Amino acid sequence: MKLATLKDGSRDGRLLVVSRDLARAVPARGAPTLQAAIERWAEVEPALQAEYAALNAGEAAGAFAFDPAGVGAPLPRAYQFVDASAFLNHGKIMEQAYNLNVKKQAGIPILVQRQGDDFRGPCDDYPFPTEADNCDFEGEVAVVLDDVPMGVDAQAAEGHIKLFLLLNDVSMRAHLFRELSMGFGLINAKPATVFGPVAVTPDELGAAWRDGRVHLDMRVSRNGEWFGNPNGGAMDFSFGELISHLAYNRSLRAGTVLASGTFSSPDYREVGSACLAERRAVEMIDHGESSTPFMRFGEVLRFEMHGSDGQSLFGAIEHRLVSAEGRS
Repeated sequence: MKLATLKDGSRDGRLLVVSRDLARAVPARGAPTLQAAIERWAEVEPALQAEYAALNAGEAAGAFAFDPAGVGAPLPRAYQFVDASAFLNHGKIMEQAYNLNVKKQAGIPILVQRQGDDFRGPCDDYPFPTEADNCDFEGEVAVVLDDVPMGVDAQAAEGHIKLFLLLNDVSMRAHLFRELSMGFGLINAKPATVFGPVAVTPDELGAAWRDGRVHLDMRVSRNGEWFGNPNGGAMDFSFGELISHLAYNRSLRAGTVLASGTFSSPDYREVGSACLAERRAVEMIDHGESSTPFMRFGEVLRFEMHGSDGQSLFGAIEHRLVSAEGRS
């Protein structure tokens, strides 16, 4: 099943059921918003699935053409948003390039609390104050959870994954090392996050969802040019392991969003990267300096994942970076 949130002038929008081919949509009858649905998932999922089946069969009353520009993030805001760094290859490249000494413990994933109050839609212009912020991007997937009990183990944790999301975790690298050195969270380095048009249930991933990982390519382009297509199967910590670690000494409430961290592959020389920082680090390793520039106003980014049938799974994030001057 695929779900989206129509922009209707309210903070949380109107929940839509979207066809598998992303061509048609219909207002969901089972719940007004995605947060409302996820809080009563066991109760409302059968009705939503029935609407989805009718839509795919061309039998849904009130269906209309689906427009990705008309939707926001599938979950426009979240009570909790946590990002991981589950692809250890990315960290290894960064450490080698910049002689970093990151304090890590074997078997312990890196997780960071993030801001969940300002998620952006897939086609929205993305404003930021100045190009001197060194704007970067990170192609990731995330899961949306129902209520997760404290102490859940990794295997049971996967059963609490109800939806998957595609996202661009925008990063402002000029602020990153300063904030990391202060020892608390990331604020200026991690502004609003951009999400793909639809959320999908695990069954939509088919055989690509296994071992707690999404074994699909993250296709990234910058201004229409290929940037990379690393595969999610290279994730070192499974989503079950990340959830278990996060829920070690607390419960997680319905609507928690947990992201993977930027996709990264040991075969980065062949498949490229999903973020600028990694490419710049490879250039530093190879040539002693970085040559790929950070994002500038007017540039366009695109992120997309295709299923085994070749169809777009989440729809595409395709957004333009713009100056925040004169915008609220």
